[in-house]
Amino acid sequence: NGKSWKSLVDRSHRPHHHPNEHTAEEKQMILRLYPYYKDDMIMLWDALRKKGYTRSYTSLVRVVNKWIKPEVKQKQTKKPKPYQRAEYPGQKVQVDVKFVPSYCVVNGQKYYQYTAVDECTRWTFREMYDEHSTYSSTDFLKKLILNCPFPIREIQTDNGTEFTRALISDDGKPSLFEEMLELCGIKYHRIRVATPRHNGKVERQHRTDEKRFYKKMKMYNLADGRKQLARYNVKSNNIPKICLGFLTPNEMLEKYLVVM
Repeated sequence: NGKSWKSLVDRSHRPHHHPNEHTAEEKQMILRLYPYYKDDMIMLWDALRKKGYTRSYTSLVRVVNKWIKPEVKQKQTKKPKPYQRAEYPGQKVQVDVKFVPSYCVVNGQKYYQYTAVDECTRWTFREMYDEHSTYSSTDFLKKLILNCPFPIREIQTDNGTEFTRALISDDGKPSLFEEMLELCGIKYHRIRVATPRHNGKVERQHRTDEKRFYKKMKMYNLADGRKQLARYNVKSNNIPKICLGFLTPNEMLEKYLVVM
């Protein structure tokens, strides 16, 4: 009859559809919101949840990659190195400085964002300055202590001159920032030189801030930038994080405060 013998080979009996697959309504909901959050999947998932979406985050990522980004190849998973996570809020807080992107500054001046991230709860505090120096670092430390909802036991930074004099002087004299830490009874830990990954949590937060905050704002002066950043401080601590099991930093903090 002209047909090949290959037509007799047994084929897959796998069904073409799954009873629990996304519905047409869910697909439309995702497609409507995706253009606004295409670079931030956790924000997309959070926005969908508020509109009645009940699927898990991993389900959302899977279907987005299948329908909207079919060209994206699955990245090879890397085996994470073991890391001793902080066991309670304030056990270790990472602090670093980020240059405010020039594209969002109208007056052309340079500004700097100081950021503190609690390793345990990922609770984050930020403030903006027009210089990065030991004076700015000390002022930020004072504001951090006043705004932090838990006592801080240890602060970790890199070896920048805005934090320490260790790499520029052998006289052993502490910087203004180090003096304030000692006065407040807070342990100070400096990461090894040229190892920014050791401050990875605050470094990662800076990349997120660039995407969620600075690419969507314009600031005209320091006061204006601080005002907008203060609002973002509140908002960011109420956004779910994958590393927290999809809890927000504030929700994670509440779990610890109940038993502390």
